Amino acid sequence: MKNAVFTGVVALFSLTLSAQFTGQIPTNATAGGSSDMGAVSGAISSLLGPIREADQKRQINYDEFRGSPYTSFDFKSTKLFYKDEFVGDIFYRYNTLNQEIEIKTTNSPDEGIRALGRDKQIAITIDGKPMSFKTFIDKTNRTTNGYLVTLIDTGEYKLYKRFHATFQEGLKAPNSFAKNVPAKFTQYVEYYLEREGANRVDYIKLKKGSVLKTVSNEKRNALKDYIKENELNLRKEGDLVAVIRFLNS
Repeated sequence: MKNAVFTGVVALFSLTLSAQFTGQIPTNATAGGSSDMGAVSGAISSLLGPIREADQKRQINYDEFRGSPYTSFDFKSTKLFYKDEFVGDIFYRYNTLNQEIEIKTTNSPDEGIRALGRDKQIAITIDGKPMSFKTFIDKTNRTTNGYLVTLIDTGEYKLYKRFHATFQEGLKAPNSFAKNVPAKFTQYVEYYLEREGANRVDYIKLKKGSVLKTVSNEKRNALKDYIKENELNLRKEGDLVAVIRFLNS
């Protein structure tokens, strides 16, 4: 069965280079490849292979920017799944600006950096929670594709978490008396809700009124009382999770 899983994963890793910000920030675009599948660790290494853009990624000097496009610049250990079946252990870091998961088979600084394919059947784990590529309605009401972490996946309401970033170009000082303004990355965390039968994932504002509007009339008053009695702050992830679990109870 595992060989079949690997075969399905083969074409789901990206191998070509693209760029944003007039060549400043190199990124990967999705393409495909194939490989014979053997043992788990060997199969992943064989599948990914060395890629020349690894050196280009390492050469970016993030000291020239404020902030970072990554949730963490260091690669962290994670588990890779395809169609809910465990494939193997890899190392990852998440570029929230490009919505790209960069991966390695080891944590060696000499190993090439690859990008995980944007396929909805692929998932990794972050703090024990699955993260996968999904379609959702963002805060501007646009249909968007990106990575979401699943916080609650059972019950009438499913809860997701999104990491993303924006980039602001730097400005040169107009004269010698002023200072240059460096380019800046700003990180954000958002939450999304999926109601059973709705067939869509929507951005949710972390305000009591906004959350109450998303639930059915019969649960609204009970939820209002629950939030008040427990003095919950919906801007805190733990309290938001408690609210959704209450709705699913």
